[in-house]
Amino acid sequence: MSQQPVHSVSRKLILLIKSGYWLALLIIATMVMASFILLQQMMAAQQHNNALLNIVSTQKALSQRIVFLAGATGAATRDKQPALVAALKQATGEFETNYDLLLDQTGADPTSPARLDPKSIENVLFAKPFHLDYFSVGLIANGERLISSFESKLAIGGEGYKGGAERVNLDASVANATLSGYAALGQRISAYANERSGQLLDLHRTLFFATIGVIVLVALFIFRPMSNAILRKTRELVDARNSMAFIAVHDGLTGLHNRTFLTDHFDTLIKGAHRRRERLAVIQLDLDRFKQINDTLGHAAGDYVLVVTAQRMRDSCRASDLCARLGGDEFVMILNGAGSTEDIHMLGRRILEQINEPIVFQGTTILPGASGGIAVYPVDADNAEDLLVHADLALYSAKKLGGGNFSFFSEELRRELDYRKQLEHDIRTAIADKAFEVYFQPQVSLTNGTISGIEALVRWKHAVRGMISPGEFIPVAEKCGFMPEIGRIVIGKAISEAAEWDRAGIAFGRLAVNVSGTELREPDFDKFLFDTLEKAGLAPQKLSLEIVESVILDDEKTGIAAKLRHIRAAGVHLELDDFGTGYASLSHVNPNEIDRLKIDRRFVQNINENGDNSKIVRAITELARGLGISIVAEGAETEAELDSLMAIGCDQVQGYSIAFPMPQDKAREWLMARSPKKARLKVLQGSLA
Repeated sequence: MSQQPVHSVSRKLILLIKSGYWLALLIIATMVMASFILLQQMMAAQQHNNALLNIVSTQKALSQRIVFLAGATGAATRDKQPALVAALKQATGEFETNYDLLLDQTGADPTSPARLDPKSIENVLFAKPFHLDYFSVGLIANGERLISSFESKLAIGGEGYKGGAERVNLDASVANATLSGYAALGQRISAYANERSGQLLDLHRTLFFATIGVIVLVALFIFRPMSNAILRKTRELVDARNSMAFIAVHDGLTGLHNRTFLTDHFDTLIKGAHRRRERLAVIQLDLDRFKQINDTLGHAAGDYVLVVTAQRMRDSCRASDLCARLGGDEFVMILNGAGSTEDIHMLGRRILEQINEPIVFQGTTILPGASGGIAVYPVDADNAEDLLVHADLALYSAKKLGGGNFSFFSEELRRELDYRKQLEHDIRTAIADKAFEVYFQPQVSLTNGTISGIEALVRWKHAVRGMISPGEFIPVAEKCGFMPEIGRIVIGKAISEAAEWDRAGIAFGRLAVNVSGTELREPDFDKFLFDTLEKAGLAPQKLSLEIVESVILDDEKTGIAAKLRHIRAAGVHLELDDFGTGYASLSHVNPNEIDRLKIDRRFVQNINENGDNSKIVRAITELARGLGISIVAEGAETEAELDSLMAIGCDQVQGYSIAFPMPQDKAREWLMARSPKKARLKVLQGSLA
């Protein structure tokens, strides 16, 4: 009972396969027949077109022969003219017969709309600029009149032409126009034939491939179609798995291995080097001017530089070496069997020279510049984590030397690393204890000595090491991501102190605090700022935020620009710090966005002796004055520098010649001593008169 349905299904399946097979054969036979018919049509069309082209070629020759014989007959002696007249009559007759045959075989119709089509045969025959029909008929008529005239003159025919010999001269221009027309007609016929042949060939090719396709489908349908489908799906799954595996361990932009792959395989490379008793070199690379490239040329240029750099890294190392992109513009190369220190030195120099070659992007030459740090196993460390840290520290050392070069990890750097780790720990502790202090440096007017503002500067007095320079701990804090927390401590303390001054009636102009891009990228920075001002009771108009040019460039894509507009709309002033040292264009110096420019100290120092600095400061001053933006020069340290700034017209200054940065109590005393004195009423003793 159960086998009956199975056999029925099998018979139906076999019947379906056979039906499909015979149907496919019928389709193939039909396609082959159609292909044969098309081929026959192509051959017939080709023969027809060849015949037309032969006629056209003959007509061109006959038109010239008619003109030649006409001229030769007129110039020949009387005894030779009869033979020439006979030849002329024959050529004219052949020309007329061929022309009638041409019209018949082309089927040209003078009333057809096709005569307006520049690509048609009718256009050559019946329309401008060729009018071949007109000139052909005219040439035949002129030839016959000329023949008749000569026959009459020679008395070898009937009555002949009676119109006069002066009216039967054959115009060479008609023959030339006829020749040009037939040349154009030949080109049209050839073009039409080629187009028609191309269409038939395309159709024939389509039929051929369709026939092949049907054959392939039949083969697939008959021979294990399900197996092929399963095999195809299996391959798709394998490809998808391989693709996902590739993406998981490779960087999508450069194609290099990523940090995940490096983490997973670094220990294996170290074990292999240990087993072979070889050195292993870790080179950490970083592009010196990558942010500048992104900001000035766009992210497409930055991506292109990264791709080219990755390719140069691959080209400069062996197949056994490992190249990885850690992120951004940071790369790592792991070199197996690195050899001696001298070998590593030569290899590192060669790699950097290749990477530092100019890169051309859309006509712009880019000099990215790369720096490298090298750590060697087992000399500098015996594990992956320490090797990467040591290579990074060596890279930092190379960048401090100016970039474009590489440095090896050393004992000095090891001590520096230990110091930095301890410093990082101490910074964490200081943040928790809010141990960072705020020092204040006044800004004054050279004209009347009034206080125009006061800048808040962060200082850190370590419990053991004493006062630590901002230039020492700020880079470490930035690298570890501590600056937003430190910035909020400084802003909170500075605003609180300024609010107390304001309530006490102490004039300080505006309080200026430095804000980094990292702080501004914090989503709640503006809320924190407004809450701090409200809690302290300080008006927003009494506060200025100092930002550098790179923050201006880090615009809409991070939301900083919108945040700055929101803050400024609330009354807080914005100042562009270190102006002239970055790479922001003048389009960013907008009085609707910036309230004051701070001229960097490097242009102010020795301004009385350096003519170039004087010209730069004068230009910045005139630019700011023209835009209605105030300026302040920082770093003025001598009386001569103050005199030069005064002469240029830069009225507001900040520097050691005015006052050193002071702690809160000293700053309060300094401000009180220079605050305008209020008039006091004096009560007179005694009785009034």
